[in-house]
Amino acid sequence: MSTIVPLLQADDTDPGEASIYERIRDDIIQGRLAANARLKVAELAERMGTSTNPVREALQQLRGEGFVVMMPNRGARVRPIDDTFVRDIFEIEVLIEPALTRWFVSLATKADLQALEEVQAEIEALNFADPQKHSQLDMTFHRLMYDRHYNRHAVDLWWRHREILSAISRQFQTSMSRQASILAEHRELIRCISRQDADGAARIIAQHVEGSGRHIIEHMRLNQRRG
Repeated sequence: MSTIVPLLQADDTDPGEASIYERIRDDIIQGRLAANARLKVAELAERMGTSTNPVREALQQLRGEGFVVMMPNRGARVRPIDDTFVRDIFEIEVLIEPALTRWFVSLATKADLQALEEVQAEIEALNFADPQKHSQLDMTFHRLMYDRHYNRHAVDLWWRHREILSAISRQFQTSMSRQASILAEHRELIRCISRQDADGAARIIAQHVEGSGRHIIEHMRLNQRRG
């Protein structure tokens, strides 16, 4: 199987900082930090049992990812995690991923194709029984295509957006229809790659990304109506 090269991330250097970033991010996504709530560095540091510097760095990273808004003379506040937030992310991904996929098709080897087929076989055998394991396998599937790309900025942006959408989607169950679509789209993607059909592969991956984004938005809107 092809080697997956670890992506460079801003939070790779210090596991403590990554943990703080993830905890604040998850608190925002889960609503424990309410929309538009002010984020006070000293209070967050005390709550998380750390100094203020890691919290400041985490807030800057969250600002870069759109979770936090910095306002003059008002400090950091929580951006509402709504359907607009998700739409903005997946619309960017619909532009990035087809380009990354086209490049992969142009150089994919038999070994690459076999690696994708092996991961897909694991995904199908699991059949969504373990959401966390499915997410890991799905990430491996896509990283097999993207990790060797020369444009590390594009790959890093894909990675970050993928992490954000995954974190948000963990709140929701994947519907049976979406499960079927995911498996079918993966299979069709592999077929396009085996035929060296870059246009077809790009079309399928765009459909795949948009479908996932819309699935999250549908769940968010349903929750809003119930609320």
